[in-house]
Amino acid sequence: MRTLQKLGRMPIALTVPAFAILLVAFGVPVIQLLLTSLNAPAFSVVNYHAFFERPANVRVLFQTIEISVVATAICLVIGYPTAYLIVAASKRLRTVLLVLVFIPYLTSLLARTYAWIVILGDRGLINNLLLDLGLISTSVPIIYSGVALYIGMVHIMLPIMILPLISVMLGIDNSLIAAARSMGARPLAAFWRVFLPLTLPGIRSGVLLVFVICLGFYITPQALGGLRDALLSTVIAAQVQSALNLESIAASAFILLGIAAVVLSIFGLDISGKQGLAAQPTRGSRPSRLPCLGKLAQHIKELFAPYRSKRWIAELYQPANDGGWWQIVGAAFVTVVMFFLLFPGLVVMIMSFGAGTALEFPPSGLSLQWYRSFFSNPSWSGTAWTSIQIGVAVAILSTFVGTLAAYGLSNTVPRLRGLLTMVILTPITFPAIVVGVATYLGLVKLGLIGTKTGLILAHSIGSIAFVVVIVSATLANFDRRLEQAAQSMTAGPLQTFMKVTLPLIRPGVIGGALFAFIHSFDEVVLSSLVGGAVRTLPLRMWESMRNELDPTIAAVASLLMLLPVLWLVALYVTWWRSRSTAKQAPPNT
Repeated sequence: MRTLQKLGRMPIALTVPAFAILLVAFGVPVIQLLLTSLNAPAFSVVNYHAFFERPANVRVLFQTIEISVVATAICLVIGYPTAYLIVAASKRLRTVLLVLVFIPYLTSLLARTYAWIVILGDRGLINNLLLDLGLISTSVPIIYSGVALYIGMVHIMLPIMILPLISVMLGIDNSLIAAARSMGARPLAAFWRVFLPLTLPGIRSGVLLVFVICLGFYITPQALGGLRDALLSTVIAAQVQSALNLESIAASAFILLGIAAVVLSIFGLDISGKQGLAAQPTRGSRPSRLPCLGKLAQHIKELFAPYRSKRWIAELYQPANDGGWWQIVGAAFVTVVMFFLLFPGLVVMIMSFGAGTALEFPPSGLSLQWYRSFFSNPSWSGTAWTSIQIGVAVAILSTFVGTLAAYGLSNTVPRLRGLLTMVILTPITFPAIVVGVATYLGLVKLGLIGTKTGLILAHSIGSIAFVVVIVSATLANFDRRLEQAAQSMTAGPLQTFMKVTLPLIRPGVIGGALFAFIHSFDEVVLSSLVGGAVRTLPLRMWESMRNELDPTIAAVASLLMLLPVLWLVALYVTWWRSRSTAKQAPPNT
């Protein structure tokens, strides 16, 4: 009991288990990887010099940056209006659209990538449709090209861009836009001068997340891109799996990490909105470099002031324009985006019930043969059971450790909390291939390569980060006075946490556990590097996608696409039960 009381006075101690796992499996290996890239103990940049001496490496590096920038820009161009239209919709429609965005976000990356292989392949849906219509005589090489690469990357990254934008837009006070309109601003001017600056934190967060993930993208570019579209992550993975030249691998990994670190340090990850708000006054107060032009502009504004005053008075009591055409265009745009996000999954689901010997759309007949093949074939069902075992273990470990860390961080000073949170989040903010290489080196030292324990540790470093984020968001809305009331009635720290805190943050804990399981169940990069003889379901799917296009994978992908629906139902039930408990609490008290 004294130990628990001491921990209550030092909440930072609750983060020790999380940091222990992070340091052993990731932190220390990253430092060793850095020292190796610097040719320690001699400490030189000979490895980096050797990297840039090869024109092929430089070309791949610039190609990686170019593809990441273009994919991020496409996601922003599509994602911003989509998020704006979702927020502007009615509450019920907004909820439906949010669920439709969440479903592909929670769906297995491999399943979504496989869906585009089926659609864009030489005998895929698009080529078959064009052949049937007589528009082409031979298959068009769509897959293994830059077009297919961008389609797949944008499809996977688009929800990651939309969700931060929606989060920020929902927090904007609509009265600010109404005030701008009441002062004579046109809709476009009100949007450009008021709404857009307030959404800059969401834009910054979405762009950074998408860009950093694209830098370390491995699976989708490998499956959909051609040889001319290789990314640096693909080169690093090939070096790890073929000839383990540790110095070259370390230099390549830290060059990729350095690009991500530079971008993160320039733009930051603060989504509080203060920077976006602060940017407005400085724009008007900044001294002009050309005073004569400034005076001329001021005179022009004064000349048009009477006109603006008359227009404002004339439009003040006019009935608002419902913008019928804009509503139709907006509804059509959102429909196209939702179709783009959901249609590939629907195609795979329909094809998985085909009765033919190969996948076809639409199916010539209906059958469950591919589902029976999945459950009867040990190479499929056995790997699925292995993934479930590892996922459950990762969820239990990550939820316990991550909840303790989130609770400890919530009780520390803000400056230290922000620093420690960023350290915990490094496994999901670093490029995936860099995390994979560092974890591989760490588990080699522990002798855990090719073991389930090694896979559990490898998956946990990212899953803990997800749990910390979700539980911390739940604790941000938690009323600390409830804990103080319990402690004033002689309840100890453990009893207070179990009886008061945990029941109120249970939805966040369950949500963190579900995200931890999903992260582990869908992990491919880490599993391919450290799994060894332990084969998981994603690895089995990846082998089938690369070597043999077994139709059974359509049934597997369909089952994985149903999982997000089950996760959302579980989260909704948990939220509904906690809400019912909160409503019944006052009478019971």
